[in-house]
Parts: sequence; C-alpha cells; structure tokens
Amino acid sequence: MPAVDVAGEFETIRRLFAPLAHPEWGRGLLDDVGVVPSRPGLDLVLTKDAIVEGVHFLPTDPLDTVARKLMRVNLSDMAAKGAEPFGYLLACHWSKRCGWPERMTFCDGLRADQKTFGVALVGGDTVVTPGPASFSMTLLGWTPKGRTVSRSGASAGDLVFVTGAIGDGWLGLQGAQGKLRLEPERVAALVDQYRTPEPRLEFAMPIRDMATASIDVSDGLIADLGHLADASRVRIEIDLEVVPRSAAGQAWFDGRVDEQAALENLVTGGDDYEIVFTASPKDEVALRREAERRHLRLTRIGKVVGGSGIVARFAGQPVDFRRPGFTHG
Repeated sequence: MPAVDVAGEFETIRRLFAPLAHPEWGRGLLDDVGVVPSRPGLDLVLTKDAIVEGVHFLPTDPLDTVARKLMRVNLSDMAAKGAEPFGYLLACHWSKRCGWPERMTFCDGLRADQKTFGVALVGGDTVVTPGPASFSMTLLGWTPKGRTVSRSGASAGDLVFVTGAIGDGWLGLQGAQGKLRLEPERVAALVDQYRTPEPRLEFAMPIRDMATASIDVSDGLIADLGHLADASRVRIEIDLEVVPRSAAGQAWFDGRVDEQAALENLVTGGDDYEIVFTASPKDEVALRREAERRHLRLTRIGKVVGGSGIVARFAGQPVDFRRPGFTHG
C-alpha cells in the first residue's frame, strides 16, 4: 500500500530523529558529522548490521519492532565483545509503504530501546527507495584498551558455553509465518523473541574478563561456532543433546518424531542473539556464579581441541549438516 502523509528528508530528521540525538555529540543533527570525544584508556568499538524487508524481517512486522530488532542485533555484537555501547549512526531506506505514521512508529521503537539500553543517536541519513525498506545501524561502544574479546582466542583445552536458549529465533519466525502448532501463548512468546531479541549486555563484563573467544548467535549456532573455530584455527566439538532449549522450544521439540532433524533446525535456524564463547576450565565456576547473579542460563555444550572445523554429535555420532546456518548473499 502506498504511504500517506509523507514528510521530506529534513522534516523527518527535525521532527523524528533530532529528539533522539545525543545532546552534544549529535550536534542537533544540524551538521554533516557527529563528534565523539576520545576517552583515555579505552578503545572505540564499532559494529554494523543491516536488515532488509523480506530477508531479515517480514513485511507484516510492525515497524517499531523492526527498529528495536535493528538496535538489538547490533547490541548483541557489543555484548559478545565485552563492550559498553553508547551511541549509533543510522541509515533509513524508506519504501513506498513508509509514510509519516510508519516513520513515527519506527522512531517510537528506537526511543524505547534508547531508554532501555542507554544509547543515543549521533548521526545518519534517510532516503526513499522504490524497493523494499531497509535499515542500517553502526553501533559505537567502549572497552578498556586492549580488552575487546575476539573470535580468534580459543585454544585446545578450552570449554564451550552458550547463554540462554537456542532455537527460539527460528521457531519465532515459523510462528510469525503461521507455520507453528503450539499453544497460542507459546507462539506469541516465540514471535516476540524473533521480533525483539534480548541482547545479553548484562553478561558483557564476564565475557570480557573470562572468555578466550566469543561470538553472538545470529546466523545459527553451528555456523557461528564454525566462524569462531576458523578464526581461532581450532576444532570445536559440541553435544547437540545438551544444547539448551526454552520451555516453548522444548514443547515444540517434544512433538517431533525425528529428534535429530528437529535439533538441526534449532541449531542452524539463527536469530537467537545469544552469546557462544570459549573459556578456560579454571573459570567455569566463576562464570556460572556470574550467570546466576544475573539470573541468566549458562550451559556448557562442548570443548575445543586441536584441528579445524566443528563436529556436532547426536547420540554419540557426528551429524552432517546440509546447511549450517543462514548465509548472506
């Protein structure tokens, strides 16, 4: 449906985005740049994600949840690096359906998550496109100098942990597409998780202090562990039967006849935005203590050994995945 009551670029910036801008660094969104003062003893950490209608979100998804998902997938990267986010740059490519009410709704979502996560807009751009809507965010954060956790620090002997539950993102997408047969309240919870995932920022400090390598689960647990293994030049072995599931995920799993196929869907579907990381066995007790303090589920799912790639076992046998996770073109 064509947009109604469409505002121009500068009116959109003035009325919708300027109130979201950092009072100093954003310069009121009246300049060509934002300016962030340096901070002695800290490294500036940057991450960028883009989401496209029909690829990363559904055309029927409310635009406030689209904005919040864009924010949260970036925040998830920061959490996996042990960083503290503070601001962001934003590019909006409005489609024909994005009139003034839709743009207001999008900014409502940004405003809500800015308040929740303590970040502010620093600058960006807004354009109109004849194609599907798409949005891109560059998130900015700080870590103590030299302390940003990478993908490349895992070594043989480390253990593999994951926060939260795996598979809810994929299940939520099935629910949003009307493909999921579960109790309505479980479907609703899974759809909410798909649309507005929960970045694990509360666990960023333990990650920074104790993780040897870390990545957030966006493309799928298997695919992202593969990225970590490649960067660290190690082999990662996991047990699919201990990969954590939520109550809704377990309810869905209990109704499956082919357990291995069901597990494959959960660990390759993506959009979970949990943190999977490696750490020394000597830090396991401390990690569990920090997770308990935050009421966060933490599960040991495997180990790091010499070699390359990832081996996932079910009932003691290696599983050959047709597709380890989502791939971008």
